[in-house]
Amino acid sequence: METSSDAPLSQTILAAQVDPTVQAEPVATPTSAEALPPKPKDKIKVCEAVGDCGSNRKKSSAWDHFEKIKISEGQFKAVCHYCKKTYRANSKGHGTTNLLNHIPKCVKNPNRVSLKGQQTLAFEPKGEGFQLVPSAFTVEASRKALAEMIIIDELPFRLVEGYGFQKYSTTLQPKLQIREIPSRQTVARDVIGIYGVEREKLREALKGRRVCLTTDTWTSIQNLNYMSLTCHFIDDDWNLHKRILNFCQVEDHRGETIGRKIEMCLREWGVDGIFTLTVDNASSNGTTIKFLQTVTKDWKGTVLEHEFLHMRCCAHILNLIVGDGLKEIDASIARVREAVRYVKSSPNRNQIFRSFMERLGIESKCLLSLDVPTRWNSTYLMLDTAEKFEKVFLRMNFEDDSYCSYFLNKENSGGLGAPCGVDFKTCRTFVGFLKLFYNATKKFSGSLYVTSNTFFDEMFVIPENIAHLIKSENLLLKNMATKMEAKFEKYWGKGDKINQLLYVAVVLDPRKKMRFLKFSFFEIYGESVADEMVDLVRKTMDRLYDVYSRVDSPNGVVPSENERTHMEGDTIGGSNPYAMVNSRYERFLEAEKSVGCSNEIERYLAENCESRRDVKFEILGWWKANSDRYQVLSKMTRDVLAVPVSTVASESSFSTGGRILDPFRSSLSPLMVQNLVCAQNWLQAHVPISFRKSKDEVEVLEDEFHELVLNQATTAASSSSCSSKGGTRTTISIDE
Repeated sequence: METSSDAPLSQTILAAQVDPTVQAEPVATPTSAEALPPKPKDKIKVCEAVGDCGSNRKKSSAWDHFEKIKISEGQFKAVCHYCKKTYRANSKGHGTTNLLNHIPKCVKNPNRVSLKGQQTLAFEPKGEGFQLVPSAFTVEASRKALAEMIIIDELPFRLVEGYGFQKYSTTLQPKLQIREIPSRQTVARDVIGIYGVEREKLREALKGRRVCLTTDTWTSIQNLNYMSLTCHFIDDDWNLHKRILNFCQVEDHRGETIGRKIEMCLREWGVDGIFTLTVDNASSNGTTIKFLQTVTKDWKGTVLEHEFLHMRCCAHILNLIVGDGLKEIDASIARVREAVRYVKSSPNRNQIFRSFMERLGIESKCLLSLDVPTRWNSTYLMLDTAEKFEKVFLRMNFEDDSYCSYFLNKENSGGLGAPCGVDFKTCRTFVGFLKLFYNATKKFSGSLYVTSNTFFDEMFVIPENIAHLIKSENLLLKNMATKMEAKFEKYWGKGDKINQLLYVAVVLDPRKKMRFLKFSFFEIYGESVADEMVDLVRKTMDRLYDVYSRVDSPNGVVPSENERTHMEGDTIGGSNPYAMVNSRYERFLEAEKSVGCSNEIERYLAENCESRRDVKFEILGWWKANSDRYQVLSKMTRDVLAVPVSTVASESSFSTGGRILDPFRSSLSPLMVQNLVCAQNWLQAHVPISFRKSKDEVEVLEDEFHELVLNQATTAASSSSCSSKGGTRTTISIDE
């Protein structure tokens, strides 16, 4: 325990000032918290603001932050609520000056920023405007903000020791001295502290929840194996959350190893319920699923003995379907690719290309991008931009001697020659078809909005387009569509090979329900398949509902919104007979609708669907507003809608890991890498997700990111299709 020698000295001086006959005596430094200072010879009654000085005296604000504890008769001590530091607190021997001085300095005091120092006015966002609030500078707050900046912006620890950063910091805040700027070691400790605090917040948020997981593995530049484990859940306020639980090292990529690691991570987090695990089609993932089904089947939150635990990554399957169709690449695409390679190979050629654009009056913000052979979506982006500059390429072939000689050299172009008008026409056909898969992949890869209910829209459109192209007179497109159809049936069959939770998610979309499911199956596969699949989905929903009604049924029945309206109508009806009649009539209509509905599923399906034309419709908002009406069904819906249909949420963490573990930071330990990756994800997730705004911003950023990456990949693609700045992926990369 710590004590202060300032209190007795100040009190003695105060007593001497009250009575000149009293002399201040030297004070010895106490050896323990219980040691008492020398008392003045004469008893001087000094008015001190402590808690027990009489009911007519004002209590000091210090006692809002300290606890007064009796040591012995007449001896007391004050213990800080936050850091537990101890001061003497005798009623007649000590005042509260030391206590008041300690409060704004206490490191663990959450309100210390507003308690210490001269305050200034600052603008704080409020709604659509701003409000003036008092603010004060503290070194502790600046250190925390600095550590969070290091985490969020993926900056090196050595940044804080640079002269430029130190000069900027002291210029920005003159009260900050250079010696108060932390070292790289201090920043590292602050990062670990932030990770610990945010981890406890997340642990509290996950208590009692079932989670939907995604996982994937990665090999870093250090040649170490990492596993990313991400959980998805919808909270009580119907907000969708994605949190990286672990970004940890694993011994190898075997299925059982990954399964054991996932089990260990979940036990550390206190999670006792897994709803689904979304993985790609790597053979080892089948072993992982079987292992987890065995070891977690007795967990409290297990549903139907993990019958629907395995969720295949839909974006990965689309990648395989398109990749199989493009194996025998057309010569037209090869010629366009070589033309793009020529323009991107040097700044001089790129400048010549731009000069032809200006002469032809073509203005475009799109940039040529060279594709990476292992990514079909990069081929789509290459063709989509190249066909916009058809006139430029044709003009270069007519006027640019260097361009012509390049394609005359068989070693450069493989004897294919320069692309002509027919080639660009073929490319446009490819682009129109591949755009369906590209948009579907982007939709499946979303992590800030619900994806499980959008799955079936793409499964309705894509098979129809494939079937249409099979009848095409274009032999190239016909062969490609035939291969895609075979791969489609291998993974999804006639809808019977798809995890049935995805169909349940469609039914739980109030714009679709069971009617859309029946309509889609009928249009694609015919009446017999439609009846069979609808019956199967309904049985699955009933089984899920039975589980939730037993485990999660509410203790009391909360009146629905309509019922509350009826009650209010009855109250008003006491003085207004017309309102009473209307209220009773509404209850009569509600009862008519519910005739024959034995549970919430039947009542939900019996009601009309919401309009699909409402572009502002938000499914989570609808269920939030109607959760009182469907108390059991809404709990089931929360888990089903949280299911991610792709592993991109986990794969995106490898992009972060690759940036953190660049060649200049390859000495970071696996534990520090986990702290940085997870803490960044948690800090960025503090702001509630706004569905439409976030979706639009993310799509714009993704487009810009793809364009930038593909432009930078020119050299890498020509030398090696497997090179990577941040390490190598163990699975096929999809639309990261």
